[in-house]
Amino acid sequence: MPRSASTTWDGKSSDSRTTATGRPSSNSTRPISAPAPAHDLRQYERIQPPMSSTFAPGSLVSARGRDWVVLPESAPDMLVLRPLGGADDDIAAVFPSFEEVRGAQFPPPDPADAGDAYAAGLLRSALRIGFRAGAGPFRSLAGIAVEPRAYQLVPLMMALRQRTVRLLISDDVGIGKTVEAGLIATEMLAQGTVRGLAVLCSPALAEQWQEELRTKFGIDAELVLASTVSRLERGLDLGQSLFDRHPNVIVSTDFIKSTRHRDDFVRHCPDLVIVDEAHTCVAADDKASTQNQLRFELLQRVAADPERHLLLVTATPHSGKESAFRNLLGLLRSDLATVDLDRDSGRRLLAQHFVHRKRADVRQYLTVEDGLKDDSLVEATSFPADRLFKDETYKLSADYRSLLDDAIAYAGEQVTVAGTHGKREARIAWWSAIALLRSLVSSPRAAAQTLRTRSAAAAASTAVEADQLGAPLTSDSADSDTLEGLDVAPGAQTPASESRLAELAERAAQLEGPTHDLKLAALTKHLKALLADGYHPIVFCRYIPTAEYVAEHLHGKLGRQTEIQAVTGTLSPQQRRQRIEALAAKAGDDPAARRVLIATDCLSEGVNLQHHFDAVVHYDLAWNPTRHDQREGRVDRFGQQRSEVKVITLYGADNGIDGKVLEVLIRKHRQIRKDLGISVSIPDAESTGVTDAIVEWLLIRGRPAYQQESLFDTDMQLGRIDEKTAALEAEWNSAAERERTSRSRFAQRSIHPEEVAREVTAIRETLGRTGEVHDFVRRSLIALDGVLREVPGSGGDFTADISGCPVGLRDALTPLVGGAGNKPLSFRASPAVDRGESALVRTDRVVSALAGHVLNSALDPQTDGRRPARRSGVIRTRAVAVRTTLLLVRYRFQLTLPTRADFRQLIAEDARLLAFQGAPANATWLEADAALELLDVTADENTDRGFAENTLRRLIDNIPAVEGHLDAYGEQLASDLLDSHRRVRSAAGEIVRGVSVTAQKPADVLGAYVYLPAAGGNA
Repeated sequence: MPRSASTTWDGKSSDSRTTATGRPSSNSTRPISAPAPAHDLRQYERIQPPMSSTFAPGSLVSARGRDWVVLPESAPDMLVLRPLGGADDDIAAVFPSFEEVRGAQFPPPDPADAGDAYAAGLLRSALRIGFRAGAGPFRSLAGIAVEPRAYQLVPLMMALRQRTVRLLISDDVGIGKTVEAGLIATEMLAQGTVRGLAVLCSPALAEQWQEELRTKFGIDAELVLASTVSRLERGLDLGQSLFDRHPNVIVSTDFIKSTRHRDDFVRHCPDLVIVDEAHTCVAADDKASTQNQLRFELLQRVAADPERHLLLVTATPHSGKESAFRNLLGLLRSDLATVDLDRDSGRRLLAQHFVHRKRADVRQYLTVEDGLKDDSLVEATSFPADRLFKDETYKLSADYRSLLDDAIAYAGEQVTVAGTHGKREARIAWWSAIALLRSLVSSPRAAAQTLRTRSAAAAASTAVEADQLGAPLTSDSADSDTLEGLDVAPGAQTPASESRLAELAERAAQLEGPTHDLKLAALTKHLKALLADGYHPIVFCRYIPTAEYVAEHLHGKLGRQTEIQAVTGTLSPQQRRQRIEALAAKAGDDPAARRVLIATDCLSEGVNLQHHFDAVVHYDLAWNPTRHDQREGRVDRFGQQRSEVKVITLYGADNGIDGKVLEVLIRKHRQIRKDLGISVSIPDAESTGVTDAIVEWLLIRGRPAYQQESLFDTDMQLGRIDEKTAALEAEWNSAAERERTSRSRFAQRSIHPEEVAREVTAIRETLGRTGEVHDFVRRSLIALDGVLREVPGSGGDFTADISGCPVGLRDALTPLVGGAGNKPLSFRASPAVDRGESALVRTDRVVSALAGHVLNSALDPQTDGRRPARRSGVIRTRAVAVRTTLLLVRYRFQLTLPTRADFRQLIAEDARLLAFQGAPANATWLEADAALELLDVTADENTDRGFAENTLRRLIDNIPAVEGHLDAYGEQLASDLLDSHRRVRSAAGEIVRGVSVTAQKPADVLGAYVYLPAAGGNA
């Protein structure tokens, strides 16, 4: 008997509690907006014990002139009912003492409304696609608008094995950590384990998290940011916390860590907290920045509640500092901060809480050897094959060379003079010199602005404070884009220096444009080549003035069909997203159009740009190569359609900085990534030593020869660079080896592939396989007069013109993609799609709406227009030797699932194909695979309409003869479902106790099809 992972038909994807009146409570998550199929059974839950009345939950009743489903919220004196095919707003309370309520049954197929095997297959697929809330151990999977990859189920399975969920999800960039965290959150909400969640993240990523939760998981969450909190607080009752008013929130970590808001958040913190970019929220030691210390203190207080569920999400859990890594682990369990991870017992303990995989681990995660039943279930995940790196050089023009030499000489003098006035002044001058040099090699406009701006570090009262102010602003590892544009500048101290700075700034301003700025000219040339090859590049700049300058000068230089936009930290996160989408939409209207995005590092972390762009140009080198990896990871991730992502790095061959940084830092980082398949963070102290040595060498080289001889020896300084480089390489190699060992020691080992394969097989047996969805969408649209056109070279993508389809279908589909009725729909074989596109997966809203239309028209013979699916049929075929009957049967189940405090009940359903040979009274039942094969059978002879109707009528009249087998099959499905729940929950013993599954009787026969032998076969 095949195993079941039964599900409910539902438009909701998570917790659907109702009030006493049967109305959804204010804590309910919003349903994904797709039309629900008719005659569906939506999931409803309650905490009270089962009612003891004549009508059990899940049974059908007739009242007020229509048929209803009894919901678990019902009591003996009040039935909470939902009409078949109705919406949430149609829920009603009926009092049997005052109104007549009678038992009802689902109507049998109409013999006069017959179809063929083709119609039977469409009906079955439409029914399976219509399932919306799971009754299996993964209740939420059927209702979310994303089809998770098999490897993404691993964190979910780990979470379900923990009484209090504490996980560190640190999969590589682009694998889908947000989806993994969203799966856990949705499942916990659906099971009632939690009643609310909070996502702590950067304000720049808050709207993206909100959009992901809403569109993919059906969870509405309020943004709690500095810009929104006043509005939210105005709507509160006296003494009410906004975290009580809004159970699902996305919170700016930097906002909530402040003393004013932190205490309220900790007191009223939701049951589940997800921390994005968690590595930025831990402090390695007392010398950590104040920002990191405050974030870490906040998380320590949140984690102190032993009942709090906590998900830490980061691609870089180990930044090279063991103490920071241990502090991160300590948030999960206090003993993980000190446990010996070199011992097997320590590694086993960590494996329960740590998910740590690179792309090679999941590129083809499951195979038949892992326990999958057949090759059709093998899942390969499409990532770009690799990044194609090209390092392109440019040289300074004579005028630019002269400006750079004079600026270096000035900065060197300032550092020397400042050193005679004390340590504080020396450090201020040092950070100012670095900022000046970096802005000069970036662009003339950035240099001019830096020369005119007073040093931020000049406000420091001590050398230590100067370092605290200067270091974050000149480094490339700042974790908040609010620092963008606040770079340290030379800071004029005397009238003489003010005059000199003004003169340098004026010279810089006059060098704008490709004539003097050969870096800009080189960029233009390389962008033209990328565009000619069909690429859509992102150009990353370090400075806001540089990004604006580049965008301004590129306009009109790349062809009339190229759209260009700049996105910097001057825009709010919402404005950034709107500008990117406007750029994509404008260029997307014309297949020949190309788009170029100029961006600062405000877009280098956490933003998904793979749908719009496929190449990266590093206009400014970062001194931390992890920043390069983050930039490239915006396009090199799951969902990228290019097999090869191009990366171009521009560097100055003669500016004295770029060449050394590229050689020592960037290329070394690439080599380690190529060898290990992952990035290894650069050791901070050693890299700082190298860059400091490079800057010192530049400053010394810019002085007159007599000063070099009297103060320093440039050859000695070059030797110092080599010495620092060797120390960096040794420490970096050591870190890489530690990471290699770490990947082996801490690789996810608590869930084995064969366990995942078993659950994936069960899910797909119930919810259908991807191939079934592809076939259903194509067949249904063609049957409904849609016109399909393949996308050449796409591997299964197509467009569908639905202008000739029934009006009801057009009205249902077009709002879901935000288009007009005359615009073709775009379907993609990949589950990672952009806005306005539809994925060929069962959870896509357009696919779901199409299934709803096909199912509704099949169940309602009065439907106007084409009806591609039918509930009955007679087929004469050579594929059978004796009369064979195929039944499409829907089973309803009542589930009781325990929670920490009590238990919940829900009504769910499953659909199965059952086939038998001979007459119903002496049926010989076939295996499940044989029943499935009947859907592909074609008719070899025509069947007289009157004969078909009489044959079907006799069959339907004799259905009671097989009800015993149908009931027994339902009991077996219920038993298999119970085993599945217990298996997934096995590691949390107390949660297993109390799980029960009861099959409702009788089952609904949705379809009945008779196959008769053709060409002389025996009927």
